[in-house]
Amino acid sequence: MAYGTQPTVSIDGFEIPLLGFGTWQLKGDDARRMVTEALRIGYRHIDTAFIYDNETEVGQGIKDAGVARDDFFLTTKIWVTNLTRDALLKQAEESAERLGSTPDLLLLHWPKPQPELSETIAALNEAKDRGLTRAIGLSNYPSALWQEAQDLSPAKLVTNQMEYHPLLSINALKAKASELGSSLTAWSPLARGKVLDEPVVVEIAEKYGKTPGQVTLRWIIQQGIIAIPKTASEARARENFDVFDFALTDDEIARMATLASGYRVGDHLDPAFRWDAT
Repeated sequence: MAYGTQPTVSIDGFEIPLLGFGTWQLKGDDARRMVTEALRIGYRHIDTAFIYDNETEVGQGIKDAGVARDDFFLTTKIWVTNLTRDALLKQAEESAERLGSTPDLLLLHWPKPQPELSETIAALNEAKDRGLTRAIGLSNYPSALWQEAQDLSPAKLVTNQMEYHPLLSINALKAKASELGSSLTAWSPLARGKVLDEPVVVEIAEKYGKTPGQVTLRWIIQQGIIAIPKTASEARARENFDVFDFALTDDEIARMATLASGYRVGDHLDPAFRWDAT
């Protein structure tokens, strides 16, 4: 795939742009408009999911933008009600139809204790083998469960999508990603705006003539972690994309990491599982 000069992370032969555009809560015309605008701005990674109820509009927005299919990376997710073999394969087929093309990456959105993980991982691999996705991965899987899933999967699970921002440390997941030769993708990378008023972030932003949001996104991608900020504002989408012309120092990255307090903006983890302690 051709992404111009955008930085990517390379996992198992797949090049994934480090800065993507998220579409959670974008509905109807807003989803279509913002996906088109994001691609026109230069984003080359679009993230959606079955449960967002916007795959059709995301597909239409992609078509409107007129970007060649090989020039962007597309991710969608299997919802928790579709984790049995038949339901997963059915949703994978329907998601590809709604999107208008085969996704590059198909993720399991959240873990559930039933059906057995072995059935779901086998079905996810079958979806890949059938050409319903190019790559497979996870979302919101704690590190021990990630290891279990990879042990069950013949194919590499190329990412684990997780809430991540300066207010939440994910050290165990970072270590697991490194151990498995995989990647992490940060959803809610700006903590729904909560991080933007942190004095440390504001101070660093002023130094570079950037916004706190730009500094935070740079902080994430400079760690080699994919970020997928969402916005319904074209101006904010342009702002979020303007993070490739500066770099934070090691000290600044460390200072921002000290803001971690365990704050989460969203937690739908099944009670059968537990988040990592760090």
